[in-house]
Amino acid sequence: MSEIYGRWDLTVTTPTGNYPSWVELREGGGSFVGIWGSARPVPSVEVKGDEVTWQLPKQYEGRQDDMRFHGRLVDGQLVGSTTLDDGSPTTWTGKRAPSLVRPGAPRDGETIELVGGDLSNWELRGNGDNQWAIVDGVLVNAKHGTDLMSAARFDDFRLTAEYRYPEGSNSGIYLRGRYEYQILDDHGSDPHVGGSGAIYGFLAPSKNTIHPFGEWNTAVITLIGRQVQVELNGEVVVKGEIPGITGDAIESDEGAPGPIMLQGTHGPVEFRKLSVTRLV
Repeated sequence: MSEIYGRWDLTVTTPTGNYPSWVELREGGGSFVGIWGSARPVPSVEVKGDEVTWQLPKQYEGRQDDMRFHGRLVDGQLVGSTTLDDGSPTTWTGKRAPSLVRPGAPRDGETIELVGGDLSNWELRGNGDNQWAIVDGVLVNAKHGTDLMSAARFDDFRLTAEYRYPEGSNSGIYLRGRYEYQILDDHGSDPHVGGSGAIYGFLAPSKNTIHPFGEWNTAVITLIGRQVQVELNGEVVVKGEIPGITGDAIESDEGAPGPIMLQGTHGPVEFRKLSVTRLV
């Protein structure tokens, strides 16, 4: 079987900076994550020697044509070309995604409380409008703005998050800044990969245990390598392997530690607790 098959952490070059992407290439197809959105099928993958081509329909991209990637295996990495939404050519590189298999059972290490009296535990992502503030001891995102990243970086951890949201809202918690735990006003809906408690685009919860809007929820999320467990309001609803990054991840270097990132670009949300215990 070709060395090209497998999972790849991609970095795509643009005039305004690089953005992360991800692909899993298999014989006859695959799965892809772009700059935004969820994992989506790749209908076909063509491999000829040390070269690969794949093509797939757009999702949220502002383009008219399909997305097409051509790459070549060079010294264990993929290097290739594609086009941006405006049709201009660009390049990309791919590093084989790490397995992140851990050698033994972890033990609890340091615990960090991220919700404090001010925003000193946090950094803004980019130069967007900051709508985050501490109000009566609660971390609040008042409306659409920029994302918030913890100053601390984490490998393996257990996160306890207590949060609530207003009617119609949509937000998320990015684990290591790469894998989104979904927050959504969908109480009473059937569970799915884009619903409450999901690891967005990859792992659907076994049941929807989210409380109605305006009520507090408690999520306990344990991430060890790629293995994740989500307990939402007292019930384990997700347990499995995260294959790759979520759209709008901070970068695609999956082997590196990363922040707890709170999505601020969608809707309002409040956190009264974000407690992270390192697992070592």
